[in-house]
Amino acid sequence: MSLFWRIFGLNALVLGAATALLLWAPVTVSVPVLLTEAVILVGGLGVMLVANAALLRIGLTPLDRLTRLMTSVDLLRPGQRLPVTGHGGVAELIRTFNDMLDRLETERATSSARALSAQEAERRRIARELHDEVGQSMTAVLLGLKRTADRAPEALRLELQQAQEITRESLDEVRRLARRLRPGVLEDLGLVSALTALATDFTTHTGLAVTRRFDAKLPPLDPQAELVLYRVAQEGLTNVARHAEAGRVDLSLRSGARSVTLRIRDDGHGGATFREGAGIRGMRERALFVGATLDIVSGPGEGTSVALSVPAIATKDADHA
Repeated sequence: MSLFWRIFGLNALVLGAATALLLWAPVTVSVPVLLTEAVILVGGLGVMLVANAALLRIGLTPLDRLTRLMTSVDLLRPGQRLPVTGHGGVAELIRTFNDMLDRLETERATSSARALSAQEAERRRIARELHDEVGQSMTAVLLGLKRTADRAPEALRLELQQAQEITRESLDEVRRLARRLRPGVLEDLGLVSALTALATDFTTHTGLAVTRRFDAKLPPLDPQAELVLYRVAQEGLTNVARHAEAGRVDLSLRSGARSVTLRIRDDGHGGATFREGAGIRGMRERALFVGATLDIVSGPGEGTSVALSVPAIATKDADHA
């Protein structure tokens, strides 16, 4: 039954019941209308309105659920669907909306994958230029300053040495930026070594202690999944430094039967000022890119916990089990 005929049938039911009551009830209407007759008529009208409202509420409840889902749906949190019950126009509308969400989530995942791949390629290009061009140029400047300082008179030598120190610090910062853009240690030494270097660098530049807990043996992971784990850890630590006002950070990497879970937990102020900004949205996009799940829990005064579970590569032994 379509929505039109459903509403029409509900109203017809109410009006039919009212007509039957008027036909068979021992009630007459005088001219002018007596007070008791007016009370009966107004009461009957009230009963009709209440019955009609109740029946319409029952009939339109699926549309209310659909409206709430439309206003709250987030493509970065896939799987939000309404159950399809019954037949007719409303059920077909919900089914069509669910199909639309399937298409949108697929298209969002595809476009996000292309964007993230392009972003990583651009990061690698910029890191290479920083290392090969800017880094080498600054190294040449540093060596030139040293040679000049060695031949300069005593009055200028201190200023040249200060310029050397500034150049050396700038060169270290350029190298650090290049490592952040392109984690070469991830490609060369693996995920655990890359996360260890990331945590050490974070402690050096922020002064926050990072407690590391990494399982010794991890299931095999796709290179893209390892990169996502590294980037989420990088963004999570950056958020801690910027927003959490924490005194301690726990970074763990645990292996499961078919997944690897990265967790970043801090002891900051948590949900009192927690907001999902561009960084966390980027985490969710990366999680969708590799079919991972991202859970973020932040309670007032309890800190924030970010957990990313990435599926491992299926092996023959695991499939057989």
